[in-house]
Amino acid sequence: MRLAASAFLLISLSGCAGKNLPPAPLVSESVYFLGRGDRIKVAVYGQPALTGEFAVGGDGEVSLPLVGAMTVKNLTIAQFRSALEARLARDFFRNPQVSAEIANFRPVYILGEVAAPGEFRFEEGMTVYSLVARAGGFSYRADKKRVYIRRSNEANEVGYSLQSGSAVQPGDTVRIGERIF
Repeated sequence: MRLAASAFLLISLSGCAGKNLPPAPLVSESVYFLGRGDRIKVAVYGQPALTGEFAVGGDGEVSLPLVGAMTVKNLTIAQFRSALEARLARDFFRNPQVSAEIANFRPVYILGEVAAPGEFRFEEGMTVYSLVARAGGFSYRADKKRVYIRRSNEANEVGYSLQSGSAVQPGDTVRIGERIF
């Protein structure tokens, strides 16, 4: 009876390992949407008081000098730049020249069977293996064949087959499960 239950558990768990993660892409500013935890570097030509790094808050807004709070959640950096130029042109300056870039992406999180679970700074091209290495490596109980990832814009985690190029994106929560046998 115990053997049959173990075999059933093994078969049902192996079903979630079929999906492969795509290789780690570079995060393109044209398809990356701003969100809580990102830091934006803004420069307004000829206006040093409006230049600096600004954090996107939990409400998806960034607070800028002179302009005040601006909602940036789910905007690309180009859309943010255009919205800021339009707001400055409408209320304060004639033909403002704004440059904006992402100074720091939102952090990634790792849980489960690693030496030091926690929050880590996202780097371009980050993979699950590089995140595990930052977390001190796998624990002796770690399942090195599967990884569970909850993307920042999704409600549930999804199980994937763990490969060397398994991609991590800004804001992801990665969980390394415990192996069965």
